[in-house]
Amino acid sequence: MPSRQEIIRRRRRTGFVGRRGEIAAFQDNFARDPQDDQYQFLFHIHGNAGVGKTTLVRQWEDVAREKGAAIASVGDEVHSALEVMESVSAQLRGQGLPFKDFDRLLATYRQRRQEAESSPALQSEANPGGTDSGGASLSSTLAVQAGLTGLGMLPGVGAFTGAVDPRQLAQRTDRLRASLSARFRSHDDVQLVLDPVRMLTPPFLEGLAQAGERRPWVALFFDTYERTAPVLDTWLRDILMTDRYGSLPLNTVAVAAGQGRLNARVWGDWLDLVAEIPLDVFTDEEARRLLATRGVTEDEVIDAILDLSGRLPVLVDMLAQKNPHEPTAVGDPSDTAVERFLKWESDPQRRAAALACALPLRLDEDVYRVAVGEGDSGGGTGEEYAWLQGLPFISGEAGRCRYHDVVRTQMLRLQRKQSPIRWREQHLRLADVFRSRRLAVERVLRRERACLWDAGWWEHHLNEVYHRLCADPREALPAALGQTVWSCIPGTAEMNRWSQLLVRVGGDAGADSLAMLGRQLESIADAEESTGVLTAVLTLLLARTELGTKGRALAHTVRAREHRKAKQYGRALADCGTALELDPGLGRAWAGSGEIYRLVGRYEEALTNFTRAIEIDPDDSWAFAIRGRIYGELERREEALADLTCSLAIYPGYLWALVNRADIYRSTGRYEEAIADYSRAAQLDPSDGWYALELAVVCHMAGRSEEHAHWLRAQELFTEQTGGSPISAARARGNLLIAACAQSRWESTEVRLTELLASDPEEVRIRTVRQDLREIQQLLALDEGQVGRLCEVLETAEVEASARA
Repeated sequence: MPSRQEIIRRRRRTGFVGRRGEIAAFQDNFARDPQDDQYQFLFHIHGNAGVGKTTLVRQWEDVAREKGAAIASVGDEVHSALEVMESVSAQLRGQGLPFKDFDRLLATYRQRRQEAESSPALQSEANPGGTDSGGASLSSTLAVQAGLTGLGMLPGVGAFTGAVDPRQLAQRTDRLRASLSARFRSHDDVQLVLDPVRMLTPPFLEGLAQAGERRPWVALFFDTYERTAPVLDTWLRDILMTDRYGSLPLNTVAVAAGQGRLNARVWGDWLDLVAEIPLDVFTDEEARRLLATRGVTEDEVIDAILDLSGRLPVLVDMLAQKNPHEPTAVGDPSDTAVERFLKWESDPQRRAAALACALPLRLDEDVYRVAVGEGDSGGGTGEEYAWLQGLPFISGEAGRCRYHDVVRTQMLRLQRKQSPIRWREQHLRLADVFRSRRLAVERVLRRERACLWDAGWWEHHLNEVYHRLCADPREALPAALGQTVWSCIPGTAEMNRWSQLLVRVGGDAGADSLAMLGRQLESIADAEESTGVLTAVLTLLLARTELGTKGRALAHTVRAREHRKAKQYGRALADCGTALELDPGLGRAWAGSGEIYRLVGRYEEALTNFTRAIEIDPDDSWAFAIRGRIYGELERREEALADLTCSLAIYPGYLWALVNRADIYRSTGRYEEAIADYSRAAQLDPSDGWYALELAVVCHMAGRSEEHAHWLRAQELFTEQTGGSPISAARARGNLLIAACAQSRWESTEVRLTELLASDPEEVRIRTVRQDLREIQQLLALDEGQVGRLCEVLETAEVEASARA
């Protein structure tokens, strides 16, 4: 037990005054049995900006830590349930509590989704039908499944969510499921791409359960919840209050802190189970107690501070830091608290640093050096940066920090008005820093598509644009709008971040029109459940006169892509034509029109346009892959192989191109090359037994002795998967049936067929097995009677499964 003196020192060290009742309530909760009716598993802290929500959250984190809890905290840097789960997993891994199954499945999801979005076959097959059939893009459909929940609660979204046709969405999802089933073979992989939140949340909860077995408590904190609630509310409610995804351990406590109350439309039936912690400004007693601990005891000084701060905790603490002893030291109430704070600082360099460092959204020591104008000298930077981190309105961890929004807003307004020239120069200098960081990432990743999936690249990119917009919103707006077009990748959190960035710049730089644009984009982007959302976003951007020529060309190109995926080929070609009129050197527009021509069977025009696209951008692996596909469809196999090889030279991990090249090698009798490609595919995706099966087949065709080893490996992987989820087990049993047939083990096929049908497989799974059996029969010249008999049984089962559905 700690001594009285140790407790006193600890309290002095934290310097935290006030909110004793709130801290006691949280402490008392850890003393209760989780099965006690008084035990609380969800706390909701709410109050206006500056009342100390984040400070209280940090104090509660310390309380939980002292109780031996595993702790994870997220804020407005997350934009989806997937990002929350990833962040929590990473934080607990750092505390010696890895989520191995979740991390493995998350890595598989990323790979599978990238494969789906880069697969030409899936792009064209996921939405079959006539040219006038409506439908969202493949990526948009995937985004709907990615768990952006609660969107109907957002202002301005109703007009879009109301346009959702449930039947269209169901049909589109069914088509996509069928296409993905043919591509991935694994039914689990199909479900993972279609509904990642549903598939990833159970292993995430299992990870929390394992952490709860090793620690007395698990505490999850959600700060700035007013910003993340629209996309997290439903998911958080479900994991805390229901068993939809599995059971959350009783010793898990969650804390959400935001400005408003929980949305009754989501939480209404569960609000009686939420411990509400409303925060207001300090009481007079709390404010005076804090001032006393800072050595401020003169009544007139106290009254001046209380009047100036409005008892807002963050400002009370800041004004007390320099221990003023006369009311004049506090200043005229017309002065802002920030101005008074800067006047108290006797060191002019530190005064300037405190102001300059408010400009970045977040800063580390390197950004600090640039913000204060030290360049590369670095002399004394560490000590001065430590001083900055110790200021009462700055919080952070792991070497990075950020200003409290209330203080930062006042500092930005002050600097913008005092010296517009210096404001511009400082922001441009910071923009150059983040540009250098962005370019460094690009040199490593090389491919534009890879950048889109890299969190570090996005962070540098958004910070760069933020500072350029703040420097001169009107001058930088055309480029920013062009970048907004480029960021229109449906289903990614980046579009949401971009919209928030524009809103933030609008407030920080005093550009109301920019903030309004950001809110419009945010509302549309958050309505991704509806058909044609990206088209609406791009149409909105094209209506902006500030969008430059190249930006307009890109917007037409991206909108053409959306029309193409919706099978609206006439509109797509029109947009591509407009794009090329605006910018004849835009390779994306040439490739986009080439893909449209391919889809309507105009192969020669498609080849011409893809060739032009490759001439403009010889590093476009997708253009090479699609042109290779066209050559393959025209049975110009050598040219197809050449293009697929070029595609893989640019992007060695392009699994779709690799497998397609392997298929061509096999069909042309070039078995050694086929074996090499299938082996590489198995290395890229070692959990998929189908590649081992493909290797066994081609080794059989080549008369290679390794055939047996590959059959064993395929059967090992398939057998292992029969112990998984019902969907995974059905898929694995189907593959075991295919493997038995491929080896002409007809007695074994009877057992495998019985096991498959006993697992009550879905219609699409049965159809996939039947199609694969026919393909294997042709490749290996299997007994047609035996295979035909199996296919008849499967066809009957398929009809029955369809009737049940």
